[in-house]
Amino acid sequence: MKVFLTVFGKPRYLGLVSESETPVLVPGEPVVVQTSRGEEIAKVAGEISGEQADFYVRSNEEGAKDGVQNGEPGLQTVVFVRQATEEDIVLDEENRVLEEDVLLGARRLLGEHGLAMKIVDVEYLLDRKKLFFYFTSEQRVDFRAYVRDLAREFRTRIELRQIGVRDEAKVVKGIAPCGRPCCCSYWLHAFMPIGIKMVKEQNLALNPSKISGLCGRLMCCMSYEHNVYRELWKDLPNPGSKVKGPKGNFLMLGVDVKEGSVLMRAPDGAHFSVEVALFDQFREKVAAGEDWAVPSIPRSNGQKPVPPIHERERPQDKASPRHPARKVQFKDQPVAEQPQKEAERDDLPLEDGVPKKNSRRRRKKKKPINLDQSQLNQVDEKKDTLDQGASVPVKKKRRRRSNRKKDVVSGGEGEK
Repeated sequence: MKVFLTVFGKPRYLGLVSESETPVLVPGEPVVVQTSRGEEIAKVAGEISGEQADFYVRSNEEGAKDGVQNGEPGLQTVVFVRQATEEDIVLDEENRVLEEDVLLGARRLLGEHGLAMKIVDVEYLLDRKKLFFYFTSEQRVDFRAYVRDLAREFRTRIELRQIGVRDEAKVVKGIAPCGRPCCCSYWLHAFMPIGIKMVKEQNLALNPSKISGLCGRLMCCMSYEHNVYRELWKDLPNPGSKVKGPKGNFLMLGVDVKEGSVLMRAPDGAHFSVEVALFDQFREKVAAGEDWAVPSIPRSNGQKPVPPIHERERPQDKASPRHPARKVQFKDQPVAEQPQKEAERDDLPLEDGVPKKNSRRRRKKKKPINLDQSQLNQVDEKKDTLDQGASVPVKKKRRRRSNRKKDVVSGGEGEK
């Protein structure tokens, strides 16, 4: 017996078609099925095996707590009615257009009632005999009067379905921070339980704006690579642990999945990697006070082996035209003898055997004064007068008179 998986409804319910007389269905083909809600159009996802069907049942049970509340289950058995005709497809498109006007009218009525709820979306069934309203609310709401007004307005059977914040993003079908549509809106069939421990094990920044989705919860993609990290952390201590030893504490910063190693920080601030298989040996040596030699990684293509981290050349150690190369001293290395600096230079004058300092301050040159013949005669006359002992009149500075007028106060005793 063949089993086909179908998807229907805006909340993306899953349906299993398992009748023996069902024809061979093509993936992506629209079909009309009978669900617990009524007749509606579903899209064929493909044929699945019995093991895959059991997997969908188990995953749906695990994610049922965060799904649609007080509504249909996320996975159910449906009955194949017929393959969708052109009339069914046109009617379904007309329903999608009509739902936009219904949504605006429902929100207008909600403002008149003043209920603490948010209408997310509406959905018509194929025959328009039932109209579903999906809403979110943080508290319990009495919407009986609101439902009566909706039924009077749209002349059909009304059903309200309360959904969670994750289902809201699933129905609205927004764009995720990665630039693609949200996984829950086009392929994810059930929500996985996600905790902050998954974020820590993957060495991700604990920034809510970077690890949260449109729904405000942790992004579903946090669980995609978690199994790989969990296998790597299985024989290791928790992230951020310290390996204590007589020479100091070594801090565990994270893991490198591609290299299969652990990134450590030494007490002196140096960073190095330790293979996961050698971590127990590294911990024993550190506890005993022995030095850990980082092994070099051989190359099979004839290249030179990669030197340890403490022997690699860093960018800041390279020489430049402005700054010479700096010597970096590591632990357990002999101190290199520094050459003595020459005290004398040929390009500087000596003063008592010590080179003079080059003063950068320059003296300003006096500009020559150019005078006419008449001005020179006046200078000679003043010079002769000074030689004879005559006094030269000095111009007195004139005081600036204040333009402010004195205030005259008339009173009984006199004036001020």
